[in-house]
Amino acid sequence: MADVKLLGIGKAFGETQILHHVDLDIHDGEFIVFVGPSGCGKSTLLRVIAGLEDISSGELRIGDRVVNDVPPAERGIAMVFQSYALYPHMNLYDNMAFGLQLNKMPKEEIDRLVQHAAKILGIDHLLDRKPKDLSGGQRQRVAIGRAIVRKPDVFLFDEPLSNLDTALRVRMRYEFAKLHKDLKTTMIYVTHDQVEAMTLADRIVVLSAGNIEQVGSPLDLYEYPDNLFVAGFIGSPGMNFIEATVEAAGDTETTVRLRDGAVVRCAVNAAAAKTGDAVTLGIRPEHITRDTSTNVLNAKTIFVESLGSVTYAYCEFAGVKEELTCVLDGTVRVQSGDALQLGVAANRCYLFNAQGKAFQRLGLTHA
Repeated sequence: MADVKLLGIGKAFGETQILHHVDLDIHDGEFIVFVGPSGCGKSTLLRVIAGLEDISSGELRIGDRVVNDVPPAERGIAMVFQSYALYPHMNLYDNMAFGLQLNKMPKEEIDRLVQHAAKILGIDHLLDRKPKDLSGGQRQRVAIGRAIVRKPDVFLFDEPLSNLDTALRVRMRYEFAKLHKDLKTTMIYVTHDQVEAMTLADRIVVLSAGNIEQVGSPLDLYEYPDNLFVAGFIGSPGMNFIEATVEAAGDTETTVRLRDGAVVRCAVNAAAAKTGDAVTLGIRPEHITRDTSTNVLNAKTIFVESLGSVTYAYCEFAGVKEELTCVLDGTVRVQSGDALQLGVAANRCYLFNAQGKAFQRLGLTHA
């Protein structure tokens, strides 16, 4: 096992800068997830760590070694790609053993490592089969097994579940979490799916345009996003953003006025703001309720999705770019065209200044 340190890492392709002075400490045995939209640089950053891309600037350390100029095969890493990249003419045993055979490892040691990895992954009964005889999830397990037998210091995963169907992705998320618990090895995982990030990570690294926006535990990022980008990216469905102006700013509570005239109390320290300042009120869909004892939002439904346990209501609301999304209890009966009185607790409100920086939220225990 090993820690990974990125010190001022930059990556450019010609005149185009992809990564901008990335600083990050990944602890020994930690499960880190890089997440962000397409083109944010997360896969490039993973490939830089793997040695598949040269570093334009900065220093990369794996364990106690600077590895900027160390070939991928000598970095102590193993990488699992989006595509399984299995040899179709070989059975599973040979697919997993092939790299060890090239390194002239004794047959007894190869057999021990392959059998051990196959047992961990629950594919020990499939070792005589070829890839064409397997499901997508089983093929992905073989690709992971091929990495496990190398006994790397660091595992790198580049969107390994994106080729699987929804139900299998859920199952494989559990498998990855169990694998990390069993192996206790440093793992770095890239995905565009924030649900995968939230369920798997010890810490999440949110990237945008080659910059790190925020690093923290899943609950930290959910409850205390640093800015509008992180707030909008973490959470499903995404956070509602509503135009507002400051009515009264304080260090324990701030009141804002919405475009429809409604006044909303927020348990937010916005003492640095002034009356009349333009701000953005953030409300997560799951925090909107029918309880109007604190704050009242008057909206009109334009579309409803009833999913059994929950009801998604999409509403017209002044100051929202698209629509106000609400996740209500499944017992709530709502139809398109209904006028709704909705509520949100003061300590469930987020507030961002004109530059998109979050004001400090109060009233919740920090994760």
